[in-house]
Amino acid sequence: MTVWDDLVGQDRVQEQLGAAARDADALVTAQSEGRPVPPGSKMTHAWLFTGPPGSGRSTAARAFAAALQCTSPDRALGGAPGCGFCDGCHTALIGTHADVDVIRTDLLSIGVKETRELVRRAQLSPAVGRWQVIVMEDADRLTEGAGNVLLKAVEEPAPRTVWLLCAPSLEDVLPTIRSRCRHLILRTPPVAAVADVLIRRDGIDPERAASAARATQGHIGRARRLATDERARARRAAVLKLPLRVHDVGGCLKAAQELIDTATDDAKQVAEEVDVKETDDLKAALGGVAGGRMPRGTAGAMKELEDRQKRRRTRTQRDSLDLALSELTGFYRDVLALQLGSRIALANTDVQDALDRVAESSTPERTLRRIEAVIACRRALDRNVAPLLAVEAMTVALRAG
Repeated sequence: MTVWDDLVGQDRVQEQLGAAARDADALVTAQSEGRPVPPGSKMTHAWLFTGPPGSGRSTAARAFAAALQCTSPDRALGGAPGCGFCDGCHTALIGTHADVDVIRTDLLSIGVKETRELVRRAQLSPAVGRWQVIVMEDADRLTEGAGNVLLKAVEEPAPRTVWLLCAPSLEDVLPTIRSRCRHLILRTPPVAAVADVLIRRDGIDPERAASAARATQGHIGRARRLATDERARARRAAVLKLPLRVHDVGGCLKAAQELIDTATDDAKQVAEEVDVKETDDLKAALGGVAGGRMPRGTAGAMKELEDRQKRRRTRTQRDSLDLALSELTGFYRDVLALQLGSRIALANTDVQDALDRVAESSTPERTLRRIEAVIACRRALDRNVAPLLAVEAMTVALRAG
């Protein structure tokens, strides 16, 4: 098993990263032995991974980080870095390597304060590994100020520091940053490849794996969750019933409220799992006694934690809503395919009856307008429109067609 095994359907990207990892290994080896650096190296100090959700951007970045830290003795015999078994590869993949920082956020944005601390750490030399690697999984969530802080570090990196930035598209990253990065584009993995990795890596039943991969159209993370989480399957089934429930205004408003309630429940579930432990840990660290008053001077820290938890619940709710809207888009995409007689594979064959009913009772033009209504709802949520108002406007538009 190599570090690239979880990178599904990205042969071209894997080839490019493998070549860069070999050149990076040769560069470090030459420097340690006092030899001249080999010319024409494909290694660079900053990379930008882009691709649609579920394409495996962070997986590719993590795999590359592991390959850069590979210490396999086979390298001296011509073996490629990224064996997957050595201490460097293993610790980088599981997130415990001292010189691999993986930055992700469960909030709406990454601010200046966090970015400055990250830039400070990036100036350090590798402690035990061959490179200091910074993996930023949500580079698209950098605020403008944070992006400007990061720009200086990407322009003038430490000699053995590598930045691996991940974002959905080039437009989601500041032009000044993306112009200083080597760009890799990942594609949506084939459905069959996603099903295969669910079977091989997660031990999922082949029929369920194929169904989940088809329903999520190649989104690896969502496919895994759909195949393993009964609650996720129930939520998806409820979302796909919505097109049949918008026959009148009352049905539209009720469906919208239920969609919001489901997203809110998801946020509460995450809060129950994380918030209580975070609060208890902080109280203990600040010297609080169970059931007693907190020491003086700790109110600010507790308020900061509460604000962070509130922002996390907001993002969780929005992510849940966005997933539901993606599934609705997929539903109407299948309807349009049926109406136009397309031969493309349908994603939602488990609700074939509902697809047929909607396809027969409307026209392709109405279906396109409904898809546009879902997209408009997603844009409204991005502009911080109140979720219930945005979803109600969408369901009424779905009724009108």
